[in-house]
Amino acid sequence: MIDRKFVRYLSIFLIWLFSVSGVIGFLSPEYSEWFLSMTPFNLLLTFVILVVNIEKFEKQILIAIAIPFLLGFITEALGVNYGLIFGNYAYGENLGYKVYGVPVMICVNWALLTMATADVSKRFAKHIIATSLIGAALMTGLDFILEVSAPRFDYWEFENGEVPLQNYLGWFVTAFIAHLGYQSFKIKTNKTISFNVLISIVVFFTVFLFF
Repeated sequence: MIDRKFVRYLSIFLIWLFSVSGVIGFLSPEYSEWFLSMTPFNLLLTFVILVVNIEKFEKQILIAIAIPFLLGFITEALGVNYGLIFGNYAYGENLGYKVYGVPVMICVNWALLTMATADVSKRFAKHIIATSLIGAALMTGLDFILEVSAPRFDYWEFENGEVPLQNYLGWFVTAFIAHLGYQSFKIKTNKTISFNVLISIVVFFTVFLFF
């Protein structure tokens, strides 16, 4: 039987290994393109780490995760094709394979961020409405940081290079609905892993606010 403690420590090591090496790689003129091309793999690995560390795996987990994944896809598809929800923007090439202009990995990212911020929000409140509001606020806050580096990394870019207020309102409302759906299943994820995932993302993109 696999030692859960070993898996947790290995997971934390991998989270920070990929985060730190990503910062170094992105800042390297010689290797930045290769590291950028590995973004989909990094997102997928982080998602797998969260799932592997779920304390009790049940069938309902798939439904819970599917809610932010599918909600993310629908809203993003409406955004990139019709300018709805988030405004007028388009995805670049460094997030991998796209369906209707939406990278599949961005949908994974919606699920990943919902799972991780749900754990953090439960440290501050108990009721699902409150925790969903906190989770949505955390995800919107992360988007503020992400938007600065997104065009630079060819992830996505808004029309005329300006991020509209509509984007942040869209993020908050969409994230709130995603949280309500996901949290209703009461998935027992590993809070330590979730905290490390979120902190590593914040640290990673904060670095590029200055470099």
